[in-house]
Amino acid sequence: MTEPFIHRFQPGSAPGAAPLLLLHGTGGDENDLLPLGAMLSPGAALLSPRGRVLEHGMPRFFRRLAEGVFDEDDVRRRAAELGDFVAEARQRHGLAAPIAVGFSNGANIAAALLLLQPGVLAGAVLLRAMVPLSQPPVADLAGTPVLMLSGVADPIVPAANAARLAAQLSERGADVTHRTLPVGHQLSQADVTLVRDWLASLGQRAAA
Repeated sequence: MTEPFIHRFQPGSAPGAAPLLLLHGTGGDENDLLPLGAMLSPGAALLSPRGRVLEHGMPRFFRRLAEGVFDEDDVRRRAAELGDFVAEARQRHGLAAPIAVGFSNGANIAAALLLLQPGVLAGAVLLRAMVPLSQPPVADLAGTPVLMLSGVADPIVPAANAARLAAQLSERGADVTHRTLPVGHQLSQADVTLVRDWLASLGQRAAA
């Protein structure tokens, strides 16, 4: 059996709020995105695992061969492990399918999870994401809501790469909103505002 993810779990206090699966960037940990999650969806349950791959001592969710060049076999294996973790956490805590909120490396593993295991996530917020799989499988993402926020001055994620990921998800039926902000790779207040409003609109739709 695979060793469990080191993680943090904060129970929800807002009935009906979708749980958030918080996925940090390179060098982050299970604590990094908890304050962000609380800002984005007050009262939502928060599930925040630490990536199990170490790159020069920095946690990540999968291996890369160079910046922007991913070990795709490892991407597939780690996405399967993360999917198992989500299933176990849902059973343990009585959670609905979560919406992933991933930043950078965390956004990339969230995108891989969408493509490899449709249904594990109820949706995803992909912050500074790029294509995780050069040849993603055919997947049915019909109606799955996805918000992608890219940075026009991002030195890590080329605009064409982000656009290709948005197209891959759209082609598989996901309801993709892709915005490019006048920022770099780091998150901004505009990201927070857009994500918070998007999550609130999903909640209103679900309650209608």
